[in-house]
Amino acid sequence: MGARNKSGKRKSNGKKSKRPGQGQRTGSSFAGASFERSQVLGSGTQTTNFNVQAYAAVPTALNALPGLPQEFTGREDEIAKILSLLVPGSGAGAAVGSIAGLPGVGKTTLAHAVGHAALDKGWFTRVQVVNLRGYDPAPVPPEDALEALLRALGVSAEHIPPTLDEREGLYRSQLEALAGEEQRVLILADNASVSDQVRPLLPARHHAVLVTSRHALPGLGARLFNLHPLQPDAAVDLLRQRLEVADPDDRRVGDEPAAAEELAALCGYLPLALQIAAGLLADDPDQPLSERVRMLTDAGTRLGGLDDGERNLRAVFDECLTRLSHQEADLYRLLGLHPGPDISTLAAAALTGQPVDKITPLLRQLVRARLLTQNSQARDRWSMHDLLRVHAQEQAGITMDRDRAPRRRYEQARARLTDHYVRHAEAADTYFRPPSEAVSTLFAGREQALAWFDAERENLLATTHTHAHTQTALDLGFALGRYLTWRRRLQDLMTVRTQALEACQALGDAANLAGAWNNLGTALGDLKRHTEAHDAHQTALALFQQTGDTYGQATTWNNLGTALGDLKRHTEAHDAHQTALALFQQTGDTYGQASAWSNLGAALGDLKRHTEAHDAHQTAIALHQQTGDTHGQATTWNNFGATLRALERHTEAHEAHLTAIALHQQTGDTHGQAIAWNNLGTACRSLERYTEAIAAGENAVAMLAQEEDWARTGEAWAEFATTLNASGAELSRVREAWEQSVAAYIRDGNDEAAAKSRANVESPPPGA
Repeated sequence: MGARNKSGKRKSNGKKSKRPGQGQRTGSSFAGASFERSQVLGSGTQTTNFNVQAYAAVPTALNALPGLPQEFTGREDEIAKILSLLVPGSGAGAAVGSIAGLPGVGKTTLAHAVGHAALDKGWFTRVQVVNLRGYDPAPVPPEDALEALLRALGVSAEHIPPTLDEREGLYRSQLEALAGEEQRVLILADNASVSDQVRPLLPARHHAVLVTSRHALPGLGARLFNLHPLQPDAAVDLLRQRLEVADPDDRRVGDEPAAAEELAALCGYLPLALQIAAGLLADDPDQPLSERVRMLTDAGTRLGGLDDGERNLRAVFDECLTRLSHQEADLYRLLGLHPGPDISTLAAAALTGQPVDKITPLLRQLVRARLLTQNSQARDRWSMHDLLRVHAQEQAGITMDRDRAPRRRYEQARARLTDHYVRHAEAADTYFRPPSEAVSTLFAGREQALAWFDAERENLLATTHTHAHTQTALDLGFALGRYLTWRRRLQDLMTVRTQALEACQALGDAANLAGAWNNLGTALGDLKRHTEAHDAHQTALALFQQTGDTYGQATTWNNLGTALGDLKRHTEAHDAHQTALALFQQTGDTYGQASAWSNLGAALGDLKRHTEAHDAHQTAIALHQQTGDTHGQATTWNNFGATLRALERHTEAHEAHLTAIALHQQTGDTHGQAIAWNNLGTACRSLERYTEAIAAGENAVAMLAQEEDWARTGEAWAEFATTLNASGAELSRVREAWEQSVAAYIRDGNDEAAAKSRANVESPPPGA
């Protein structure tokens, strides 16, 4: 939406206005009128009569609305919502709306845009703007705001009464008279900080008031419109338009689209920050956007980089801090110590050392000040805008540098928060361990533990990163592994396993070093880095052998066997699993034996020794049932089905894969379900049950894509294409499936597999 500040004649809604001329109003059209107003005194209501005298003519602009900046964009939905409140005749009383949002989000500009749109529709004969300066050191009192509005409505200074009540009465009488003339006024009360600044400005009927504030101002009874930062596309568009206003030939946004997107993100999609950044770029027309991005990438200097000499984002945020109580400001700074994107009430309580019932009201006060956001779906979670978080971090650093006492207090707060995360992560991890191990009472069950991990994952990863090479990184690296494997967050898994190993080395922790290498090996294997996985397991094995840890050796031999199988060294893989099995038997670990038998079955299958594989899987299933390991049973039933297919016992294979799906559904393992669905589709195709095979294949590809396991997604699409082809499906559908396989393999980085699938796009193999 471009700039508009039209002063021409506007259409009115309803009867024709009796106003004189265009653009100005002369004098008062209700000289000598008598009116009655209600005045609140304590808990009662007193009625007072005023007589309005004939005043000298005072020329007043009908439209005091400033024009919009040319780069105004991205607020179409918000404008439409607010306009729905202002429709003439939509209610008996005055329409009152309140736009609330954090500093710099564009509340004032949006209010002006709404005013222009409402005037264009002919809903108002004038718009009057009053800046209440609610967040300045000296806010505008309501009596001064009323004086400004009365003068704008044509009342000369000598006829404006001295008291607030008298001014309020005269103001309402003026508006009432305008209503009688079929004139309608929109009052924009900008930058209000408390309801008392606005309440005297509210008309009784017919007219409308739109308030902007950082607070919700619930005492007004207004319809609340929460304003959020711009959408990414709109933020980039603002940058482009602002640069083109300064120079129509500026093409930097189009020339560097990725840098423009990153710059918008670094500005937090906040209009004020975007305008400052664009202004700095306009002042330096030779500066590439990528250079400006580099200047803002460091959080420690970001706010300093958003200062154009006239507008300073840090100063705006600093001013917000001065309006908080001591406790609120302290909480704001403490939240700057939190490393992640959001925080739970429980974690905030740990951070501050206060109970939940004490910290919750303070968190809500920061929400009211628009310095914090409460999650609408998870009400116990709170987050800061990115730039406010940078400011809070700065403020925490300033406080810690001030003296030893606050530094010690803040360090204790950080330690409490870290301990909270480590303690809960280790407790949640107990629900992902073998069934024979005790579970923590900190969670009610596995579902609650999983939900906690899901909610806190980014915070836990950030905490691990912040505490690199420390005991915290080691503890979280071990506690997060099973969960991240479960959720197939494989890059995150690789990161925390690497950080745990580095922490072991930095701390000289020989006791955990072998386990850290073993864990790193499994993470590497999951990422298809099989040679590195093999080497990591070899290192772990040597360390376990040095310490004589039989259980550690057994676990590592089992994992080493998997790595060898992935490297197609099937005989060595078989031998490794045999060794693992013997060591697990030596330690009496039934859970480990079940895992080794299952892996041994897979290795035997790779060696085409299918009858032995069949027996190994049956043994594994029995042992998993003995230990109550539902997940282990599900995985083994799936592998057992593959062996039965190899033995051409397709009906039994079909039943085995159905069993695997049911067991994976019990545990909530969607990745395991997807693999089992894919195998079920293959079994159904072997039985020429194509309708079932197609349904199974559709489930598999959908679930695997959701899991972002692109290697298996590529395999599943290839299986699905083969099934479609065998079923006699249309050639276009078969080709589409092969194309999806190619796309998935490309995302996985497997060019060889992608080439094989691509060969089938134009020439699918003949159907069955």
